[in-house]
Amino acid sequence: MGTFQRYTASDLAALVEKINKHSIGMDATFDRLNLPTSTSYPPYNLIQISNVESRLELALAGFKKEELKVYTEYGQLFIEGKKEETEEKVNYLHKGVAQRSFARQWTVSEDTQIRSVTFEDGLLVVSLGKVVPEHHARKDYL
Repeated sequence: MGTFQRYTASDLAALVEKINKHSIGMDATFDRLNLPTSTSYPPYNLIQISNVESRLELALAGFKKEELKVYTEYGQLFIEGKKEETEEKVNYLHKGVAQRSFARQWTVSEDTQIRSVTFEDGLLVVSLGKVVPEHHARKDYL
């Protein structure tokens, strides 16, 4: 029988490499672990409403609905904003509202679905819900 080896956070890359070497079909999962840290633009809130409902809110001041794209693909939620460069030359004394193009993505579990997407007053709201199988759903008998 082999000996056990302890791993710390600094050894994570080596651990993932060892596990990946003996895994089949897990490439995408391990690739997600190695993603570089993403930008913090645009700012967002992830709110858990209940154990089966959550909400993602993105602050998108200055964007129009036509400039946004929200879609899912291969278990990922993608939100993209395309801002056209303007030829207008503006002399800002202070520019605190960023209005640049962006692309963000989040991994969505298999039992989570997008319930609604709304965009109003510069706030994009994505409502998410877990799909609870009937045999797991709460049933009141009395």
